Amino acid sequence: MPSPPDDQAIDVVYTWVDDTWPGYSDLLRQYAADRHDLNPNRTRDNLQVLKYSLRSVARFLPWARRIYLVTCRPQIPPWLNTGAVRVVHHDEFIPRANLPTFNSFAIVANLHRLPGLARRFVYVEDDRVFGREVTPSDFFEPSGRTLVYQALRGTAGAERQHLQGASPWNLALAYSNALLDERFGRRRRPQVKFAPLAVDLESWREMVNSWPEAFARTSASRFRAAGNVAPEHLYPYFLAATGRGVAVPRATMLRHAWYQPINNVVPLQALGMARLRWFAPKFACLNDNFGARPHPASVRIVRRGLERWFPTPSIFERV
Repeated sequence: MPSPPDDQAIDVVYTWVDDTWPGYSDLLRQYAADRHDLNPNRTRDNLQVLKYSLRSVARFLPWARRIYLVTCRPQIPPWLNTGAVRVVHHDEFIPRANLPTFNSFAIVANLHRLPGLARRFVYVEDDRVFGREVTPSDFFEPSGRTLVYQALRGTAGAERQHLQGASPWNLALAYSNALLDERFGRRRRPQVKFAPLAVDLESWREMVNSWPEAFARTSASRFRAAGNVAPEHLYPYFLAATGRGVAVPRATMLRHAWYQPINNVVPLQALGMARLRWFAPKFACLNDNFGARPHPASVRIVRRGLERWFPTPSIFERV
């Protein structure tokens, strides 16, 4: 397939971490303040979903210009072919005063600083896979507007941004809604679906520059905290409010963007993996809901399901 013109090229950006890397857990505990900071669901890599996600990219997104893998130094997946992926460590694009960081909001808030990034890119978390052929039109309209996949579930309003006992994720959604309300008017905003996030670099930078203090505070937070923005929520609604983003029809969202919680209920994992493979949605999120102790049988089922779904090693793996 011929390469698209530079102004039409689309990169794919992954974020990834592995808490079994020597020294990482000790560093994490050195800075952690509460149970949310130590949540293993956000740092565990026991399923190697990233490897299968890259296999799905090779199969279904052959038009992607460049693949970025963003992680903390010195981590690199041992199976990764670094000649086919551009690995960028946090200290290459995040202000050093803000490192080390364990805050996904802080990392995502700085993605526009990645060296050599295309004007348009797709941000993919390491628990997502592509289940069938995907084209640029699944992310951007021909007119240039960005497509947004909204979920059915609502998000916390601005009045809940300081709610005691709320999770850092919900606090960030509420704070992001408060910023949007103040600038564009109060309204209900559904959660953004667990799908890849399409980004126009110029619009992203404009968003960051619109709330410099909020983004600086987020970038400086080593863990998710009150007063952080959730860029993956703020950005789509910033686009919608400025006429540069549009929600896909609900039927399209339900058909193409699926969520599969990976947990310790063994029968549900067998059913869920079979369902994903059978229906093959364009976007699937395999979210870690294991808790502190993953059930070995659930782990085996998901690993086996991923291997059956994506059995062919890709260019992104070492020979």
